[in-house]
Amino acid sequence: MDVNKNSYTFGFAAIMVIIVAALLSSAAIGLKPFQDRNIELEKKQNILSSVGIVTDRDGAEELYLTYIKQELVLNNKGEEVEGSTFDIDLAKEVKKEADAQVLPLFISEVDGKTMYIIPLRGKGLWGPIWGFISLEDDLNTVFGAVFDHKAETPGLGAEINRPMFQDPFAGKSIFNGEEFKSIKVIKGGAGEDNMHGVDGISGGTITSDGVTDMLLERLTMYLPYFNKIKPTIEVDSVFSAMDSVVTVNDSIIN
Repeated sequence: MDVNKNSYTFGFAAIMVIIVAALLSSAAIGLKPFQDRNIELEKKQNILSSVGIVTDRDGAEELYLTYIKQELVLNNKGEEVEGSTFDIDLAKEVKKEADAQVLPLFISEVDGKTMYIIPLRGKGLWGPIWGFISLEDDLNTVFGAVFDHKAETPGLGAEINRPMFQDPFAGKSIFNGEEFKSIKVIKGGAGEDNMHGVDGISGGTITSDGVTDMLLERLTMYLPYFNKIKPTIEVDSVFSAMDSVVTVNDSIIN
């Protein structure tokens, strides 16, 4: 065989390309379970972080089982439906019509307090943004929020994944009385007395607006469910208060 011929050179190159492609494909297939596991643990970390439980990936699994008490799948009417809550892909769901979407909801209990964790998905300046927001058991007060992004500008929109942006959401309200308000990210500052707004990111207006739109769109989808369970929560609160009174009276009598 004449190894100096062009046909030999091209044939050898083609064979090497095929071999390398096969090796890369095998490596990708072999690594996928590890990649999927890392994605799962990171998601559990973020869910826990929204209710104030900070952990590394090694501890995420155990703490998730400890603090996440329920995983629900809802339809747009606020009804529970069958499905795997954790495996719902919001990137796909948000592209559907509202009445075709399924909504994941995680319910946690931390230090005796029940909190409702809502996954978020929206658009930033350069790509998708996402996160989790947790509500206290009044379904109004924000306990915590976590955000992240794919490709926002470092030092500007990318700041949504930093505590300086996330922490001010705690204590804000998504309702004003019975009126749903959501929470706005406000350019120029929200003011401490604004219960429905947080400060925007300097130079990151489009990303800030994306967070505002994401919160409004996602939280709105859960309103039917909130309306269904609010009466139950209020009744439970009354009984809890009555139990406290009885306990106090018993201690006084005894």
